[in-house]
Amino acid sequence: MSATEGVDTRTPAQAGGNRAMVTISVMLATLIQTIDNTIANVALPHMQGGLSTTQDQIAWVLTSYIVAAAIMTPMTGWLAARFGRKRLFLLSVVGFTVASLLCGAAQTLAQIVVFRLFQGLFGAALVPLSQAVLLDVYPRERHGYAMALWGIGVMIGPIFGPVLGGWLTESYSWRWVFYINLPVGILAYLGILAFVEEHRLDAPRPFDFFGFAMLSLAIGACQLVLDRGEQKDWFASNEIIVASALSGLGLYIFIVHSATSKHPFIDPRVLRDRNFISGILCMAVIGVVLFANLALLPPLMQDLLNYPVVTTGLILAPRGIGTMISMIVVGRFLTRMDPRLPLLAGLLLTALSLYQMTGFSLAMDEWMVIRTGIVQGLGMGFIFPPLSTLTFATLLPQLRTEAAGLFSLMRNIGASIGISVVETLLARGIQINHQEIAEHVSPYNAMLRILPAGSLWNVHTLTGQAMLDNEINRQASMIAYIGDFKFMMVVTLSTVPLLFLLRNPHRLSSAEAQIKGAVEAALD
Repeated sequence: MSATEGVDTRTPAQAGGNRAMVTISVMLATLIQTIDNTIANVALPHMQGGLSTTQDQIAWVLTSYIVAAAIMTPMTGWLAARFGRKRLFLLSVVGFTVASLLCGAAQTLAQIVVFRLFQGLFGAALVPLSQAVLLDVYPRERHGYAMALWGIGVMIGPIFGPVLGGWLTESYSWRWVFYINLPVGILAYLGILAFVEEHRLDAPRPFDFFGFAMLSLAIGACQLVLDRGEQKDWFASNEIIVASALSGLGLYIFIVHSATSKHPFIDPRVLRDRNFISGILCMAVIGVVLFANLALLPPLMQDLLNYPVVTTGLILAPRGIGTMISMIVVGRFLTRMDPRLPLLAGLLLTALSLYQMTGFSLAMDEWMVIRTGIVQGLGMGFIFPPLSTLTFATLLPQLRTEAAGLFSLMRNIGASIGISVVETLLARGIQINHQEIAEHVSPYNAMLRILPAGSLWNVHTLTGQAMLDNEINRQASMIAYIGDFKFMMVVTLSTVPLLFLLRNPHRLSSAEAQIKGAVEAALD
């Protein structure tokens, strides 16, 4: 088969007839991957009981998936160029769906860890491929709207995944958090098969196996450190020390090799694009805030405020609704404004919501969480479409698939770093706060002496001491959560200077615009 045989040579305008069905098909594929990133988290305790494992062992159900997906994501561009984007898309959907079925049917820990590994390997390409397909099927003037639709799929997963996982686990079984992927995967496969056209294959580029191996070592070891560091007490563990050393060594060798190799694993043209580099740095920071926040709120509401799992999901749901509304709105107006303006507004709204969350307390009601969630959702919705549009605005079309893989990789790395950092800060904050509060608990404290003899906080009885210690833990935990929200607010504001590095695509010089138009016309 030649490089052009069976390839779609229509322009985006000509392909518009099937645009809606293409969008639905690729977004279904995006949904099953993004939801699976978080849907299994709430089911872990049930899996632990069902498979008779320890907490440390069951954590590999998440770790195996994260590491496999991180390693395979950078491969997306080369595989799509070598074998065809549509073929890779179909194979990824089939592999992910079959692996989901096997995960649900697993009878031992070893089986589910291996099947989750395959889930990560096949699922890694789904999100970057969907982004690249939407950028190609929509004309340039509608890229903002296309990225808004893509962003909705990316955001729905982390927000609604825990809700769906909790409901399926409580109502049926933990196995249904995997079985739910089957009907969606089948629909996605049929839609992609029927409506997505194969893109023109690029000239074959030699595969840089050594570069891929070193990058995989760096990413895989880094993910292990971030995922297991808190559990292993960081550098007090030999496992973390060795993994950190391997990650640093792999990254160093990869950089040196890429700078000296004739055919490096990552196309150098991608890394020379200022908008793309600035955009993926912004995306990494946004990943820190988004996923770290979603990791903190469910345990806060369930452990400190005693909300059931399903109720917690319902209270957090308005965040996703706010995101979808703002994404659709901003997607329609991006062609009429500088994309950096809504991006700045989104960052400020997100920082405002985090500032409001520093006012959380043990006495607050659910409306405080809902109100701040809506504000944060609106902010995140203003961020994703313009950031995606700006990141890919100055890239050549043939680089989009590879660039989309790196874009997703940086989002996932940012998420892993964010979750790891806030969980560490939370654990240490609770210890420090508990110690500081406990210093004031003694028979010499005047406030404790005036308590009646029958008080639950009577320091002279074992029951009273236990109740008092429990309350100190609750107060210490809430103070630690507030500290994390302050940290994320600072991280969000630190992203603002990066906006000055992004170029407005509406203000490209006439020469740049002519060159870019000629290249795209030739490719079409």
